[in-house]
Amino acid sequence: MAINQACHLICVMGGKGGVGKSVFAANFALTLMFEMRAKTLLIDLDAKSCGDQNVITGVRPPKTVADIANFASTISIASLPGLVGQHPSGLNYIGAVLSPDQTLDASPDLFRKQLFAISQHYKFIVVDIGCDVTPLQMGMIEDASAVIMVTTAEVLAVNQTRKAIHDLIAATVPADLFQIVLNKVSRSGLDPAAIAQGLRLPIVGAIPQDEATAYAALQRSTPFVLTAQNTPLAAAYHEVARKLTGGILQRLKSLSRPQNLQAVGNVTSVNAPAQLQAPAGGGRAAKGARQLDSLTLLKMQIHTELIKEMDLKKDLTGTKGDPAKEKELRTKTTRVITQLVDKLGHGLPRDQRSRVIKEVLDEALGLGALEDLLADPTVTEIMVNGCDKIYIEKSGKLTLSTVTFTSNLQLRNVIERIVTPLGRRIDEKTPYCDARLVDGSRVNAVIEPLAIDGPALTIRKFPSDRITSDDYVNRFQSLTQPMVDFLKICVEQGLNVIISGGTGSGKTTLLNVLSGFIPSNERIITVEDAAELQLKQEHVVRLETRPANMEGSGEISIRDLVRNSLRMRPDRIVVGECRDGAALDMLAAMNTGHDGSMTTVHSNNPREAISRLETLCLMAGMELPVRAIREQIAGAVNLIVQISRLSDGSRRVTSITEVVGMQGETVTLQEIFRFKEEGFDKNRRIVGTFQAMGLIPTFIEKFEARGVSIPRNLFTTAATDSSAARPAAKAPALARPRLGGPAAPIVPRPNPIKKTGSGDEGT
Repeated sequence: MAINQACHLICVMGGKGGVGKSVFAANFALTLMFEMRAKTLLIDLDAKSCGDQNVITGVRPPKTVADIANFASTISIASLPGLVGQHPSGLNYIGAVLSPDQTLDASPDLFRKQLFAISQHYKFIVVDIGCDVTPLQMGMIEDASAVIMVTTAEVLAVNQTRKAIHDLIAATVPADLFQIVLNKVSRSGLDPAAIAQGLRLPIVGAIPQDEATAYAALQRSTPFVLTAQNTPLAAAYHEVARKLTGGILQRLKSLSRPQNLQAVGNVTSVNAPAQLQAPAGGGRAAKGARQLDSLTLLKMQIHTELIKEMDLKKDLTGTKGDPAKEKELRTKTTRVITQLVDKLGHGLPRDQRSRVIKEVLDEALGLGALEDLLADPTVTEIMVNGCDKIYIEKSGKLTLSTVTFTSNLQLRNVIERIVTPLGRRIDEKTPYCDARLVDGSRVNAVIEPLAIDGPALTIRKFPSDRITSDDYVNRFQSLTQPMVDFLKICVEQGLNVIISGGTGSGKTTLLNVLSGFIPSNERIITVEDAAELQLKQEHVVRLETRPANMEGSGEISIRDLVRNSLRMRPDRIVVGECRDGAALDMLAAMNTGHDGSMTTVHSNNPREAISRLETLCLMAGMELPVRAIREQIAGAVNLIVQISRLSDGSRRVTSITEVVGMQGETVTLQEIFRFKEEGFDKNRRIVGTFQAMGLIPTFIEKFEARGVSIPRNLFTTAATDSSAARPAAKAPALARPRLGGPAAPIVPRPNPIKKTGSGDEGT
């Protein structure tokens, strides 16, 4: 908390303007000071303040809220008089503004920090927070011992007050915190008992209507509890002060401390159902049973009660993707969860209370424990092994996360929530599924009976900020700028590119970057199992596969989409991943006028990528001879870009290899660039250099015939040795020749690498 334990912070707000909450705040602060004989501070924190409290109290504050928030020195008993205004009665005051032409603009965090230092010198702090709740006002409510809602006995004022209370409860403010004060009470107004029943909150005070006394006090800029002490108006204020200080404030303050909730890790819970309690007598739990801590048991009970209160599945379906309906449902659900938490978890510390509300809400409407992990930009992959084991990948390293799901049932609900909007299904008949999140993150889910220990969920996150080629060079050191320039020219000039790599090596991300080099005037068709590619060109058609329906029919595969895309007049076809007979159709497309097409394959080196393509083509069931397939590959594929995930978790482009052609029965390759590992640095990060292998690609002459010139010294060993790229180090200027300029003369190569009959390139 940002308030000293010996101090009570009381917020005063109104459901609507004109109910007299500012006048009440000033007179109530003075009443507390006299009634309790305690040092009291009044703060004007109305977001729309025009200096009303300056007029009501007759005090011009030396500093405003913003001045105190930005106060550089330490607040002490010596510096306090220069910061707060002094009323002749002894009341201290901090104003929102000095004049009506100023606006309240203060950092919530800074002011709360300063308020903690100030609260050490006061018994009571009364804050006028107005009607609008911004982060600054919400910070005060979070630290408050009580929130006094001032309303009048009028229908409109009561309705506005009810809405304000519901909104704050939906924002996880405890309902017990609110205390209702009726202002301007007269015989013609609504019955106070009916108002209390409508608001479902007790009324702690009724202030009689006395316009003459209130008006005269405002005219003299002196609160009427000082000038009209013997009136029923002043007596009502003293009655409110006695009620609040007679035990209510102490009880509400105790909401911030645990009472009957045991420490996390114990296996009992407040009001936990008998079937959820740990075995009595200290007996051991059944073998393999999950030990549930108290908060988990409480969340399970709240889930059960929430299902009784609301039909969430029906409500979620009814939103139909409408943002307004989704927001309304979220607000309604939050309000119900908050009431259940106050009912079932009475005495929770405020931080744990907010945590329980958020986690239950996330599991009810969102992705549960995954919400915070998905929002963390440093997490690149999430692996859920049952409800109580969630592993994450950060910087290439796996760690066990501290967050868990409440139960396997909640995890199963989250999985269904992911796959259902995509028209996919996961059940006992089809217990596994590929899907994607809204941001493009790839999802794979497996449920019982295939997953023995509970549902397994794997999410490969799509980065919120699109990775660019500059990130590969300067941020990840995955390749050098000359290599990027070379690949860009190759893509622009229509070379067919295969990106090869192992699982998790970054093939799709690299494919996304290279696809960005495709000229914007060309028609691109993308084919994927789960749409991940985010091309920035305008003329793009995105196709996604469809699984079989419940009858086992209606499946649309990658191969079907590739064949169909040939009839859509594409200039280029980009396939997310070739993993079956679609490879044969992809090679056919590359050989029949769709130059510049790209795809990815699973393999560990360029030579293996060729073998992998052969195997995939054989899966097409065409019974083609191996030589025919190899001729297809040699004629279709121009470049293989190998990306690997190294032992330190980093991802590097380890080879750029040209497919030269056929020699005998073998597809001939020549390696143009290579990453050579040289050891580890002091942080156990791999150190290495990017090297040119001294071989000039055969397609250079074709490029030059089109008027595109690439300096030949880019491919020489001497030139690239000087451009060796090491982690956290930029390549020198020599290593960044400008592609497309005049051709440089061919530099003689010492010990040139000859093409071998087998086409091996040293991998």
